[in-house]
Amino acid sequence: MQQNLDESVKEIVGNREEVIAKLLELAKTDVLFFWGENKELVLRQKEKWLPILDWAAELLKTAINKTNTLDVPENKALRAPLKVVLSKMSDKELACYLAATLNMRSTLLALALVKGKIHAEEACELSYLEELWQNEMWGTDSEAAAKRKERCDELKEIENYLRS
Repeated sequence: MQQNLDESVKEIVGNREEVIAKLLELAKTDVLFFWGENKELVLRQKEKWLPILDWAAELLKTAINKTNTLDVPENKALRAPLKVVLSKMSDKELACYLAATLNMRSTLLALALVKGKIHAEEACELSYLEELWQNEMWGTDSEAAAKRKERCDELKEIENYLRS
C-alpha cells in the first residue's frame, strides 16, 4: 500500500487539477448524503454521521443536503469550498485523500480523516454504518465482512502513511 501511495503522490504532482476535478465529481454521491428510511438506522446515522456533516458544513461554510431516496441531493455549493480545501493540500495529503475517498465512497469522511477529525477505525465504522446495522438485524455475510476488514486495514495504512 505504501508503494501505491508513493506512486500516487508522484502522479498527483503533474495532475493536480485532474485529480481534484475527479474528486469533486465523486463528492456528488458521497455515502453520507444517502440516509435510510428505517427509524433505528436513521437514529444511528444522526448519532454517527451528523457530527461529521456538521463539521464539514462548518469547515466548508456551506449547507450539506441529504436524502433518503436514490435521487442525488443537490450539493452544488459544496464544490467551490471543497476545491479550495483540496487545492491547499500537499501532494501527499491529496494522494491519501483520493485513496481514502475511493476506499470509503465518501469525500467527507476522507476529509475528516486527512484533517485528523477522525481516525481510520472510526472512518471505517462510519463508511460501513448501514452494512454494520444490517449485520445486527440479519447476521453477517462472511465474504462482506472479509472485504470490509480488508478495506479497513487499507484505511489504517493510508492513515499511517499520511501521519509518517
